[in-house]
Amino acid sequence: MNTEAVSPLAWSPDSWGGFPAGQQPVYSDPAALERALAELRQLPPLVTSWEVISLREQLADAAAGRRFVLQGGDCAERFVDCTSTRIANLLKILLQMSLVLVVGAQRPVIRVGRFGGQYAKPRSSNFETRDGIELPAYRGDLINGAEFSAEARAADPGRLLRGYGHAALTLNFIRALVKGGFADLHHPEYFDLDWVSDSPLAHEYHRTVEVIRESLRFMENVLDVRAGETDRIDFFASHEALHLGYEAAQTRHVPRRPGWFNLSTHFPWIGRRTNEAGGAHMEYLRGIENPVGIKVGPGCDRETAKRWLDVLDPRRQPGRLALIHRFGADRIADALPALVEAVRAEGGAPVWICDGMHGNTRVTQDGIRTRRFEDVYSEVEQAFDIHHAMGGRLGGVHFELTGENVTECTGGARGQSQTDLRRAYESDVDPRLNYEQSLELAFLIARKMKQEAC
Repeated sequence: MNTEAVSPLAWSPDSWGGFPAGQQPVYSDPAALERALAELRQLPPLVTSWEVISLREQLADAAAGRRFVLQGGDCAERFVDCTSTRIANLLKILLQMSLVLVVGAQRPVIRVGRFGGQYAKPRSSNFETRDGIELPAYRGDLINGAEFSAEARAADPGRLLRGYGHAALTLNFIRALVKGGFADLHHPEYFDLDWVSDSPLAHEYHRTVEVIRESLRFMENVLDVRAGETDRIDFFASHEALHLGYEAAQTRHVPRRPGWFNLSTHFPWIGRRTNEAGGAHMEYLRGIENPVGIKVGPGCDRETAKRWLDVLDPRRQPGRLALIHRFGADRIADALPALVEAVRAEGGAPVWICDGMHGNTRVTQDGIRTRRFEDVYSEVEQAFDIHHAMGGRLGGVHFELTGENVTECTGGARGQSQTDLRRAYESDVDPRLNYEQSLELAFLIARKMKQEAC
């Protein structure tokens, strides 16, 4: 069924049910699923409509080059990682990266975390086979367990309620940290730069940190505003809108505002496996007031771009749509210009965000999924150059990262190699940049943005 043939008046949070829906789990007890969804519909929202509207306004600024988006966090959140230490570490690295990027961008940075709901993941196959035993694929803690057993891999409706609960705990703790002064990062010990000694840009990195400290001291001594003692630091939540029943259950009207809002997150997006213009995920996203994103990759022609825009952004409103492109370092130069031209030809004004992770995934001879730091940065660097050469601006970056000292991606100043991967590889799905790699990447991007501004 084609969404273009359906009147917007016919939309409802559940109208996606009449469209082809990929990547949805199969539950053995539909009645138990409906009971879980009914309970979700009665629970309080996780975010507010005014926060959603604020993000949409800020993304409009990013589309116009007045702000820059930093979107980052876990590939797939795990219930076991809902701890104060891990949440604080993730918040810390996003804060530090955003401060570094402010120096490079010379404009405000919009902080968007992949947290508070990033519990479901698309899979390339519905099943996984080990030693001749075939079981359903692990689809994220929102749906089933990672342990390779029939019991763990069965889709469990109760996990939807657990996911909601863990998301609420995460978002509540993040709000409390920001409100309570966690954002006070002007102390030198908050920046862990031990890795800089291995980088040829060591002097430049230290100088950037000193600029940040000087700016924060200026706020404190001249403006009488102590960094971190203000609640004006915004953090927005995002996740892939994959499990449509979960998303629809938290979609509702709010008083004195027109339209429907997904109040499980500020910024839902759909991935490459579910971005068909006539599919259920696109049908769901077209009816909500949230800003929405689409992951895009090779093979997008003008007709595809037109269908995306007509379905999700028919009025071509800045701030409504983000195109998160993920081509890979070796393909972006050929693919991105054609996509930009196609979107422009249709009058689109999206926020262009570069995902330097997903097009650069490799599998080692040992079967370990990893990414090279150098590939990630190369794709981002090329994205800046391509948008600039075409008279536009890259509006943001999107990374899978963690504040922990994991060893899942190779490269960076420390020269992490494939032999290091097994030392602290935690992800059950995709590899993430660790704390040092993430902060180094922010410094490199800030350096690039300074050069672009000259």
